[in-house]
Amino acid sequence: MPEEAAIKRERTSSPTETEQVGARIAGELEPGDVVLVSGELGSGKTTLIRGACRALGVRQPVTSPTFTIGHRYRGRVTVSHLDLYRLEGSEDEDPGLLDDYLTDDAVAFIEWPPAAEGALEQVTLRVDLAHKGGDRRLITVSCP
Repeated sequence: MPEEAAIKRERTSSPTETEQVGARIAGELEPGDVVLVSGELGSGKTTLIRGACRALGVRQPVTSPTFTIGHRYRGRVTVSHLDLYRLEGSEDEDPGLLDDYLTDDAVAFIEWPPAAEGALEQVTLRVDLAHKGGDRRLITVSCP
């Protein structure tokens, strides 16, 4: 696939539309995939991941794991949701910190990924969310 074809951009104007983009992304994922989700605070990262989780069969509440590093959810596929906002980088952390989340049986979504990028072996997709005023977002999805 040419690199230009590997980039998709979508505009949303509500949290519901942002969740729908997450659901469409989830439709292309399989166990073992890792999705890096970037954007400033309040840009809709967890909202997008909530939509993906719902599409993957997760029925429990999906919340940001900022204070616990990660959550695992059971659905048709296990989903790992990590938030690395509080980490400076992977160099000063336990080398196995992410091992319980990045497994072959789960789809993993990582918010604030720069803290772990050196420790990640394979990334399936990169998603960037940008504020465009009010509830509007520009969501860019790319293949590494």
